[in-house]
Amino acid sequence: MASGKMTRPYPKFSELPLNLSHPPHSAWGLWGKDDELGTLNQLTPERTVAAAKEVKTGARFGLNWALEQMDYTGGFRETMKHEIFELGKNMNDDRITFNTQTSTQWDGLRHWGFDDGRFYNGLTQKEIIERTTTRLGIHAWAKQGIVGRGVLIDFVSYAERNKIEYDPLDYYAVSLKTAKQIAEECKFEFQAGDIILLRTGFTTAFQSAPLSTKKSIMHKSPFKYPGFESSPEVLGWLWDTQIAAVAGDCPGFEAWPPAEEAMHQTLLAGFGMPIGEMFCLDELAVECERQQRWTFLFTSEVLNVQGGVASPPNALAIM
Repeated sequence: MASGKMTRPYPKFSELPLNLSHPPHSAWGLWGKDDELGTLNQLTPERTVAAAKEVKTGARFGLNWALEQMDYTGGFRETMKHEIFELGKNMNDDRITFNTQTSTQWDGLRHWGFDDGRFYNGLTQKEIIERTTTRLGIHAWAKQGIVGRGVLIDFVSYAERNKIEYDPLDYYAVSLKTAKQIAEECKFEFQAGDIILLRTGFTTAFQSAPLSTKKSIMHKSPFKYPGFESSPEVLGWLWDTQIAAVAGDCPGFEAWPPAEEAMHQTLLAGFGMPIGEMFCLDELAVECERQQRWTFLFTSEVLNVQGGVASPPNALAIM
């Protein structure tokens, strides 16, 4: 369980790790040694109340990509299977089998640990694989949901305005400078507890691509896609700004392959920060442009699976 209370004043990124025996940039123990929420502790009741004030028109947008849209993975992960069967006369059930990583999803804190096999707050790969504990399972997030102020960094529209040419199905790193420029143009400031959504155009481009293109993309070594630039500067900014969670419409929040070092391990295992992937952001972006505001109430309720690694977000943006 999470204490929800910090054991010391919020440290600067430069002060991490809090214990020299912990991995670089880790914040283990900040919210208690048994904490399972990580940076979701930033979603305080006060910030939830403030986020609710973002609702002004009642426009609502589901942010889950259809489960069947990632229809080719090159065998890396299995695609969704959907069966409908008759349980009785004119009575139907269905069965859905899917990998939680093959459509819109949150990476939970059990997804990717440090190279030494340690995850957030010291949970080990051995404990996860041997199933001796359910610590850090996705179920811990289901108790309160993920509710706060969402902010859209719409790089697709920014690129169009500034005649920036890039392939949404290939590597492109959105710089921190560009993200701040987009926020400035959209007249919002990043705040503690924000849930960042980055729009790069990947899901839309993948959905409309022919099978031959999908095969080419998935068989590249390494796999390439756009996202946020991966650097210590970005990690420091996310931590010092007290961001609660990050997500994008691409297969990973950071552009891949990373130019410097992957942020996945530090975000998940170091900070305890959820990473959302392949969110569906196009309709939201259109409405943000229409209303000329890029902040909204964000809600997400994950699967209540004991010890789960990841989950569809069941996410909504409400304006």
